[in-house]
Amino acid sequence: MLTREQIAFYEENGFLVVEDIIPQADIARAREVVEEFVERSRAVSHHDAVYDLEPGHSAEQPRVRRLKDPCSLDPIFQKIGFSDAVLDCVAALIGPGIRYQASKLNLKSAAFGSPVEWHQDFAFYPHTNDDLLAVGYALDDCTLENGCMLMIPGSHRWKVLDHHQDGVFVGAVDVEKQGVDTGKAVPVPVRAGGISLHHCRMLHGSAPNTSRQPRRLFLIQFTALDAWPMTERVDDIGVFDAKILRGEPTRAFRVKEMDIRVPFPTPEYQGTIYELQELFRPKSFTGR
Repeated sequence: MLTREQIAFYEENGFLVVEDIIPQADIARAREVVEEFVERSRAVSHHDAVYDLEPGHSAEQPRVRRLKDPCSLDPIFQKIGFSDAVLDCVAALIGPGIRYQASKLNLKSAAFGSPVEWHQDFAFYPHTNDDLLAVGYALDDCTLENGCMLMIPGSHRWKVLDHHQDGVFVGAVDVEKQGVDTGKAVPVPVRAGGISLHHCRMLHGSAPNTSRQPRRLFLIQFTALDAWPMTERVDDIGVFDAKILRGEPTRAFRVKEMDIRVPFPTPEYQGTIYELQELFRPKSFTGR
């Protein structure tokens, strides 16, 4: 359970780090599973339902930048992701009713891990209210050198910025064009076994891994039980309700007065944030 001081810090800054919350044995097992999947990626030559591949990936030198939906790939990720210790933290910030939204595992391998451009998660999946957050589970020590997340304190109170370029949703913010001072960003280091939590409006990104140490970060997005997705089609309410982790199903959803941006139109081919951001220029972290 979070302290009043921790809750106040999150409310003021839009993010929080809680160290030493996941047992090291579970972290070690998760790392083993990740490496097993990286090894299997030798047989994969294109992005698919499991892998988002780094540029330069080959059978001889496997390079993976994301495992998609890790909670469906191995039980260790649900064990870590849905632990009571973590859900207690989430409940303290968005309320007692919690729904699982999605999971991903971003890999920044030593010396070549891809950056992630500045963005707000809420731009990708607007809901009727913004009691949503993401939890990042550090499988390695996340440091400035190996590409820990960078966040701009207080940006969770901003409007949702434009993530379009040339009329197409590219999942990234042109910070110079939109007058964002990224000099106010702070690194958010987390030790292996710790977690970070950040609000869905938090403006954040991460630089390439320039170190010799990997940075594997498992992420889960959680929503308040009474937040309804505005751009996701819910064809089966039973499947939607099956994602409830705490609380009971509801048919009453809370609407907050706020402006939103819809992530449309999208490119002809839609993929992960990495693939969307390949269209974005100029790159904030590499200058390309």
